[in-house]
Amino acid sequence: MLTPKERLKAIFEGREVDRPVCICPGGMMNMITTDLMDQIQVFLPEAHHDARQMAELAKAVYEQGCFENYGVPFCMTVEAEEMGAKVDMGTKVYEPHVVEYVMDSVSDYEKLTPVDVTKGRAGVVTDAIRILKEETSGVPIVGNLTGPMSTASSVMEPVNFYKELRKKNKQAHDYMDFITDQLIAFGRAQIEAGADIIAISDPSGTGEILGPKFFKEFAVTYLNKLLDGLKKENVGTIVHICGQMHSVYKEINEVHSDVLSFDSVVPMKEARANLKDRVLMGNVSTYAIEFGDPDRVKMLTTSCRRGGADIISPACGLGMKSPLTNVQAILECLTEGV
Repeated sequence: MLTPKERLKAIFEGREVDRPVCICPGGMMNMITTDLMDQIQVFLPEAHHDARQMAELAKAVYEQGCFENYGVPFCMTVEAEEMGAKVDMGTKVYEPHVVEYVMDSVSDYEKLTPVDVTKGRAGVVTDAIRILKEETSGVPIVGNLTGPMSTASSVMEPVNFYKELRKKNKQAHDYMDFITDQLIAFGRAQIEAGADIIAISDPSGTGEILGPKFFKEFAVTYLNKLLDGLKKENVGTIVHICGQMHSVYKEINEVHSDVLSFDSVVPMKEARANLKDRVLMGNVSTYAIEFGDPDRVKMLTTSCRRGGADIISPACGLGMKSPLTNVQAILECLTEGV
């Protein structure tokens, strides 16, 4: 019998396995719910600032039969906060979010504070990974990064950011180089701490928002700079992109990640038809997991599997009010009869 870590590694390498693996990486694709917190009596937002509590919540995701991985952090605001943005840390029922930007223009990026991976919440994340590495085995540890475009539009006003990709093109590239360098440093620190996989979620870098030209010029370029900057560390990589893919399948196929992940608006059959040789992850509806029932969740899980998903996951993480029984139904569907 394969361990979860062995099964996921085999899938990353394109080898045949007995069934798809079921993961939820963390980061944007948060897997912590109020039911889970109540079950083990460890709570957010406190765990965002405490490595031991963060590690215990990550462990519980696996121990409670939700997913076959550990993953930290549980939001996509760490990088923006470390660079100077102000963040509302959320509650037991909603996730952290940026409430104050650092700058107004891409040409102001020198106002940003470089990420110090030893301090603040970046240090909490790496410490939590170390705890997981020391205290667990057989389960993959997923570290998480907010993608370059999403980080860039979290420390400055997004509408201005998108306008200035065209109006201040050279400065925009300089800005994106700086942002991506910070993400490489944070990713390397997570790998050094013990992460087996780095998942990069870039929901603001979509083909729908940018169009094919700017999607390639900015989203693909800086995702690949980030991925190439981590490649020598010899870990697996996942990239998650939100939105429809039909206008940018050619461009997304140029992304250097081991795995591509999509949200529920992308039919898995369509993704498989356009990305025949790629390892694909997704994409059980987040809405159905929160508001449906276990039978509905299992039906959607089966559909993802038949559509060609190699790794089954929620489409864009979980609503924090998602019932534990619905979350557990995904893995139950994959293990029934195996």
